[in-house]
Amino acid sequence: MSTNTDKSYRNQIMYSVFVRNHSPEGTFEGVRRDLERIRALGTDIVWLMPIHPIGEVNRKGSSGSPYAIRDYRAVNPEYGALDDFKRLVDEIHRLGMKCVIDVVYNHTSPDSVLAQEHPDWFYHRPEGGFGNRVGDWWDVIDLDYGQPGLWDYQIDTLKYWAALVDGFRCDVAPLVPLAFWLRARAEVEKVRPGCFWLAESVEPSFVREGRANGLSVLSDSECYQAFDACYDYDIFDVFQDYLEGKRSLSEYAQAVNNQEVIYPENYVKLRCLENHDRARAAFLIPSAQERLSWTAFLYFQKGLTLLYAGQEVQCAHRPSLFDKDAVDWSAGEDLSDTLKALAALKKNPILTGSRYEVRALPRDILLAVHRKGGRQLVGVFPVKAAGTGCPVRVDAPDGFYPNLAAPAQTVEVYGGMVSVKSGPIIFEAPAG
Repeated sequence: MSTNTDKSYRNQIMYSVFVRNHSPEGTFEGVRRDLERIRALGTDIVWLMPIHPIGEVNRKGSSGSPYAIRDYRAVNPEYGALDDFKRLVDEIHRLGMKCVIDVVYNHTSPDSVLAQEHPDWFYHRPEGGFGNRVGDWWDVIDLDYGQPGLWDYQIDTLKYWAALVDGFRCDVAPLVPLAFWLRARAEVEKVRPGCFWLAESVEPSFVREGRANGLSVLSDSECYQAFDACYDYDIFDVFQDYLEGKRSLSEYAQAVNNQEVIYPENYVKLRCLENHDRARAAFLIPSAQERLSWTAFLYFQKGLTLLYAGQEVQCAHRPSLFDKDAVDWSAGEDLSDTLKALAALKKNPILTGSRYEVRALPRDILLAVHRKGGRQLVGVFPVKAAGTGCPVRVDAPDGFYPNLAAPAQTVEVYGGMVSVKSGPIIFEAPAG
């Protein structure tokens, strides 16, 4: 783990924005106008998906993937000018939030500036042409980090952007050498002390398959040497398998518990129900009642909470990465008030450095507890509708407590039990 990672990231909320699809016009200004609403959700960090020009060669869809970057040192003119980007960042800062931008350093578009000026900095197929090592990414070509000049260029680019923004979300970070990330972090720290680094770490299956095919793929534990936070893709497949009926809730709870012992003490996981690469929560979990429990659990989890733009209005459609496909802000019931209440819960200092444990109970109920300094946060999450209408035993003194998942409600503990009536329960009590 990076030794200076601040565990208070576990108390924070990140909001992900795809500029093209966030507003009808798809510009920096369209995002800027929405920032006060985004901040009101409790957002601490705004993550802007790639802001750079997109390649034309082998472009996917009508607009191209933002991850097929043509020029790392420019902004996409479709989004606006550099001054428009700076104005957006200034407003993010004025509202008390940080700005993180995407770093896509495994590959570029085939017609990138680097491909034209430094073709020797790229991976080449045996026959000599450009290529990539992940077959379905046919709109990009891979960089070769065996070239020292590439390291200097990429780090200088990071230092340029670090003068403007507060951190980086690094796309498929495990495919780039750990030594590069360690050096990049050290050099960027001189420009932006406390710069935040998020690794898009990968699924265990990706690591196994990549290594079997001769690729160097970093594990989460390796990524944590250079990064402040990693994705929770190490257990996301267990979560999805549970939703599809392929694995039990106990298996998922055990996967969460394992993270407490296999990673460094100050590990930070990015917790999400959805993102731009995954199906929407409203698609995966059609029941609004069950989705509310999973959403409350998302905020309760030890880690940095991620919201993907549109999640707050329960969009079921995931916007295309390759075409103009604006978020439908009228898609469903607006959960903003609920998310604001959960955001207040997220600031509880118990979450920063707790002893955390999750258990699966009968009738598909998750019981999770954070303990710290004689206090505890108790969460009861009926993730299937069948879990409501039954008592759950908790290790807390009898009495009445505010339900932090629904501030208008009160939780009664009687005889060491709570009654699960209609939705998630979260309360703070003396440790048992």
